[in-house]
Amino acid sequence: MEFNQSIQLLNGVEIPVLGFGTYKMDDDGAAQAVREAIRLGYRHIDTASYYKNEKGVGQGIAQCGLPRDQIFLTSKMWNDEQGYEQTLEAFERSIQKLGVDYLDLYLIHWPQPQSNDTWRAMEKLYREGKIRAIGVSNFSVEQVEDLMKNSTIAPMVNQVELHPCLSQPEMRAFCRDKGIALTAWSPLDRGKVFDLPIIQSLCQKYGKTPAQIVLRWEIQMGLVTIPKTANPVRMQENAAVFDFVLTGQEMRSIQALDEE
Repeated sequence: MEFNQSIQLLNGVEIPVLGFGTYKMDDDGAAQAVREAIRLGYRHIDTASYYKNEKGVGQGIAQCGLPRDQIFLTSKMWNDEQGYEQTLEAFERSIQKLGVDYLDLYLIHWPQPQSNDTWRAMEKLYREGKIRAIGVSNFSVEQVEDLMKNSTIAPMVNQVELHPCLSQPEMRAFCRDKGIALTAWSPLDRGKVFDLPIIQSLCQKYGKTPAQIVLRWEIQMGLVTIPKTANPVRMQENAAVFDFVLTGQEMRSIQALDEE
């Protein structure tokens, strides 16, 4: 089973809407999980230098049997890797560990005072064809706007914490307006939303798990979502979200869970 649904980024690059997150996996665990995820149909893998598992993620991709261009690979540089020269070096470290010669998406993991210099380096790497798309992570609307004022290439992605209890309406509206794809990390809120009545009632209606209901809600909102699990059964469950559609009222009921 392959999940072909994707979103087109500002530059025309296609990003699969369902990705596979690898946070808190070590190299061995990441290699095994990535291999299994790709076998099950995932084509979008998300890692970061901070996760300290790029080597394992790269091994999983190398061992999966698919050509490199069939996998959408994202990584991020950490706070102490920011700055112009530091970013160029951080990128080289990441692709060496991953065993690849380009990234599909490279993100600034968290905003820092030197993020504008970092972005200039990312623009250089992008122009050189070493990164297919560039973006940010955990940036506020104001921080994205500041970056855009000081850049020649707008960020194509912002990856933020987003789930039913933190639905980020202002950020969603801003990204929609600017054509920036929004990726949800911690999309299942570590399972905290699973027992809520609206989620439970939708599980009964559609014969789906709470995770499937929440991931479907995110995908229907036009988001990219990157659930993480090392459990192959859950990997498969998380992917089975393309065979049903929530109604507009159900979408609004889940959004109403936002505590902010």
